[in-house]
Amino acid sequence: MKNSVIYGIVGLFLSILFAYFIWQDLEYLSLFPAGLLAIYFAIFQTEKLFIAIAFFTPLSINIEEFNSSFGLFLPSEPLLFGLMLWLSALQLHRSFMPKNLWRQPILFSVGIFLTWIFISSITSSHSIVSFKFLLAKLWFIVPVLFFGIHFFQKEKNRIAFIWLFIISSCIVVIYTITRHAMYAFGEKESHWVMSPFFKDHTIYGAIIALNVPLVFGLYLYKKHAPLIQAVIIAMIVLILAGLYFSYTRAAWLSVFGCLFIGGLIYYKVNWKPLAGIAAIILLVVLFKWDSIQMELARNKQDHTTESFDERLQSAANISTDASNLERINRWSCAIAMFEKRPVFGYGPGTYAFEYAPFQEPENLTIISTNFGDMGNAHSEYLGALAEMGIIGLLSFLGIVGAIFYTSILVYNRIPLSDSGTRILILSMIMALSTYFIHAFLNNFLDTDKAAVPIFGMCAMIIALGLQQEKLASNPE
Repeated sequence: MKNSVIYGIVGLFLSILFAYFIWQDLEYLSLFPAGLLAIYFAIFQTEKLFIAIAFFTPLSINIEEFNSSFGLFLPSEPLLFGLMLWLSALQLHRSFMPKNLWRQPILFSVGIFLTWIFISSITSSHSIVSFKFLLAKLWFIVPVLFFGIHFFQKEKNRIAFIWLFIISSCIVVIYTITRHAMYAFGEKESHWVMSPFFKDHTIYGAIIALNVPLVFGLYLYKKHAPLIQAVIIAMIVLILAGLYFSYTRAAWLSVFGCLFIGGLIYYKVNWKPLAGIAAIILLVVLFKWDSIQMELARNKQDHTTESFDERLQSAANISTDASNLERINRWSCAIAMFEKRPVFGYGPGTYAFEYAPFQEPENLTIISTNFGDMGNAHSEYLGALAEMGIIGLLSFLGIVGAIFYTSILVYNRIPLSDSGTRILILSMIMALSTYFIHAFLNNFLDTDKAAVPIFGMCAMIIALGLQQEKLASNPE
C-alpha cells in the first residue's frame, strides 16, 4: 500500500510537470517529464501501459508533418520501442512467456518473414533504409504480437484493448467529420480532413473498416447495461458514418468481403468447392484478360463523385480514373522490379526509392512523378514481391495463411456454450479479413495505425488458442 502511494505521487508530479511545460509552450522541455512518465508506467504499470497503446495508436501523430527530416509516430512508436526493450529485458531476466510458443503457426511464419527481411536487408540497394524498416517491424511485432500473448491471457485485457481502440477511432471520426462538414462533405476535402492523425483517406478508411466488425462484435459479445449499450450503438453509428464519408472504395469493398468471409465461417460452408470455383474464375480471367480489359475500359465512372454506388462503379474504371491508373502504374513497376531482382528484391522499404525508372510512359498518369517520390506499391503483396523477391512474397502469404488457419481453428474449438468468446473471435477474423482484402490495393503494415490492431488481434487469438489447449489437457 505504501509503495502504491509513492508510485501514485511520483506519477502525479510528473503529469503536473508535463502539463505545466505544455501550458508554457515549452514543448521540448515537456518531452523530459513525458519520457519519465512513460518509464514510470513501463516499470510499475506495464500491463496498463501496454493496453493504453490501443488508445494512443489512432491518435498518434507523425512528426514528419512538422519536421520533414524523419518520420516517427508520437506517442505510440517511442512507447512501443521502450516496451520492446523493457519486456525483452524482463524475459531474459526471468522468463514469463508461455513455453513452446514457436509451435504457433502465426509466430513461426512471422519468424520466417523477419529472418528474410534481415537477409534481404543485407543485399538491399539501400541497406540503412532496410535495417530501419526491420527495426520498425521489430518494435511493432515484439511488444504487440509476442509479449501481447502474455497480457491477453486475461479476458479483461482483451476487451479493454478492443474498447480503447474503438473509442480512440471514434474520437478521430468525430474530429474528421466535424472538419469535413465545414466543407460540405466535399470529395476533394475527404482526402486530407483526417490529418494530422491519418496521412490520407485511404489508410483512414482501412482502419475505420477494420473497426466495423469489432464494434458490432463488442455489441453482441454479451448483454450490456442500458448505458453501455447506448454508448456502443453511438459508436456503431459513428464508425459507419466515418466509413461512408471516407469516400474510400477499397474500404467499402473490404467490408462487403468480410461479411462474405464471416458468413462462410459462421455457417461452416465447405471451402473446397469455393476454392475450385475461384481457380476456374482465375483461369477465365487469365485467358480472357484482353476482353475483360476492353470491357473495363468502357467504364468512365470517375471516383470524384460523392455518390456511393457511382464510387463503387468507379473501382473498375481503368480508362479515365487517375487513382486506378496510378495503382496499375505502381503494380507494373513492382512486377518489373521483381523481374530484375527475383530472389532478394531491392530491399525492404526501398520501393519508393527505386520504382521511378521502372515507370513506362504509357502507364504514367496526371498524378505520377518522374522522381518516384509518391510512396509505396499500393499492395502489401506486390510490395513484398518487389522489395524482398519471391521468398518475401511467399513468407508474407505464409503469415496471412497462418493467421486465418489459426483463428478459424480456435473459433471452431470454442464451445458453443461460450457464445461471447465465439462472437469476439469471429469479429476479429472479419476485422483481419477487411485489412488483408484491402492489402491488395494498399499497404499500411509499416505504420502503427495498422500494425498495432492487426498484431494485437493475432496475439489475442494465440492467447485464446493456448487457453483452449490448456483446458483440453486439464479438463477438470
